[in-house]
Amino acid sequence: MKIESPKKDIRSLTLPEMEVVITSMGWPKFRAKQIWHWVWKQQQKDFAQMTNIPQEILQFLAEHYIFCELIVDQTQKSLDGTIKNRIRLHDGQMIETVLIPVPRDNRFTVCVSSQVGCSLNCSFCATGKMKRIRNLEASEIFDQVSLVNKQCLEMYEHPLTNIVYMGMGEPLLNYKNVLRSTQHISSVEGLGMSTKRITVSTVGIEKMIRKLADDEVKFNLALSLHAADDDKRNSIMPINEQNNLESLLAALKYFYSKTKNRISYEYIAFDNFNDSIDDAKNLLKYCKSFPVKVNIIEYNPISGVEFEKSSEERVDKFARYLKENGVMATVRKSRGKDIDAACGQLANKA
Repeated sequence: MKIESPKKDIRSLTLPEMEVVITSMGWPKFRAKQIWHWVWKQQQKDFAQMTNIPQEILQFLAEHYIFCELIVDQTQKSLDGTIKNRIRLHDGQMIETVLIPVPRDNRFTVCVSSQVGCSLNCSFCATGKMKRIRNLEASEIFDQVSLVNKQCLEMYEHPLTNIVYMGMGEPLLNYKNVLRSTQHISSVEGLGMSTKRITVSTVGIEKMIRKLADDEVKFNLALSLHAADDDKRNSIMPINEQNNLESLLAALKYFYSKTKNRISYEYIAFDNFNDSIDDAKNLLKYCKSFPVKVNIIEYNPISGVEFEKSSEERVDKFARYLKENGVMATVRKSRGKDIDAACGQLANKA
């Protein structure tokens, strides 16, 4: 059989693909499952350490495959305990991954990236001002979780409790690798974390939300909404011009009808832009179709962007209106602002 050169990352293979490789060389099919176990469950990155695999198979693997590893380039710790890791990929590109510990609530969340950069150019987001260089492989997303889980155990003697795809990039524009990564993270042959602990956040791409529904995913979905008015949303999120609020709501209804998975709206409060009671009324209408939770998020300053965060008084009034009208709403204080690790700030800054 033809072997590609240069060497391929073995974790880019699916199990059926690995079985084809093994059986085409005349070896028993079960060897592929053993290798799979070493690669994903044991997270072994040295073929020589796969002790129950015959030497001739290990030699073949070493000749034709590699492991593309992540290297922590820089770690910063915020005054509030948030930890940001700048990570170097095998090709020299950089991403950022954030650990958000809340020990008093027994909650330890990792915020992972799905792309190097982003192409969507949301006006309030530092990542959106970068170019999209490439998608991350499923193994690169998985390794972010594995790396930060070890970090969490070392620093807090506690494993991660939650995974959010809210870092650099738009997850649904890297659909295949994002889904594959969630499967490895949740599989008993991987990290074994419950899909109920995983939330994938999207700016809103109608056809991909529908595809999530058709694929019957088990994880939770978050929509980065930020305005329940098309004109306002168009002005800060260009993607809304092709995926307006009506079409997104129809897709979200479809997603909920097929999966019954939890849906939340992320809503950054900008001073005198989207934080009035009229804005709250528009949002209330958008919350009537299925059970939804609204996370109202403090805006984090971005260099060169004129937006300012809403006052506590305006945010509390906004949230109170939603709650009084039956919507579950939570005001989220930003974490990691002092190290540019908060929502919308990830941009590989030193």
